[in-house]
Amino acid sequence: MDQKEHWESVYTTKALQEVSWYEEVPTTSLKFLSEANLSLDAKIIDIGGGDSLFVDHLLKLGFKDITVLDISANAIERAKERLGSLAKEVKWVVSDATQFQPTETYDFWHDRAVFHFITQEQEITTYLTVIENGLKENGILVVGTFSENGPEKCSGIEIKQYSESELVERFGKFIKVKCLNTNHQTPFNTVQNFTFCSFKKN
Repeated sequence: MDQKEHWESVYTTKALQEVSWYEEVPTTSLKFLSEANLSLDAKIIDIGGGDSLFVDHLLKLGFKDITVLDISANAIERAKERLGSLAKEVKWVVSDATQFQPTETYDFWHDRAVFHFITQEQEITTYLTVIENGLKENGILVVGTFSENGPEKCSGIEIKQYSESELVERFGKFIKVKCLNTNHQTPFNTVQNFTFCSFKKN
């Protein structure tokens, strides 16, 4: 089963609160968003947004230019169904993150738990190029991955763990703004340790 088939299956068989990455309130992501001091007209993209609730919070905050990208069409359809009439306020993209070809540039690029699934060196390089092409000058990139103390797998797939120094090295073309480690409590009462970093393109 390839990556797309895997995620289509996940979003066909598991409910919103039956996946380990579920967050009713994505507190860490929202804090990074707040610290970016964006205007409500800022262009925001959520990479691997699936049917997560980050987009719901963006809409509630009044942001007007939101894109959600996910490899799974099923995930996006679920998010659209949940949002109802608000779904038309969002741009939806079904694509593998490494194959995404941005047609516009973004002020805020949010990637919670996609980057750690990209484990092949060539694909990592490709994705870094996608981000460079898709992020505006002075734009903010936020990346969250499992830390070196986090899980080694997610949804049955081996991931690549990152310490703060490893993330900073990977995104060496960007200026580090802030990094932190945080624990995510899953719906199953297990704890996953994440490394989050924000960067500025300059």
